[in-house]
Amino acid sequence: MVPKFGFTAVRRNKLKRRLRELTRIHVFAVSCSCDLILRAKRETYGATFDRLREDIAHLATEIA
Repeated sequence: MVPKFGFTAVRRNKLKRRLRELTRIHVFAVSCSCDLILRAKRETYGATFDRLREDIAHLATEIA
């Protein structure tokens, strides 16, 4: 879930695509039989792709 927080649709969609891809690569590679809900905070809009990758990879290790 990516709330608006006053950002444009372009920025929201870009963030959604990034989170979806990173989750597909890191989380579902580890465990494919789970339900997962991600909710982006306001700070997530300013995060780099590398920072998002680190956070999602850490999440994947916590789930596994």
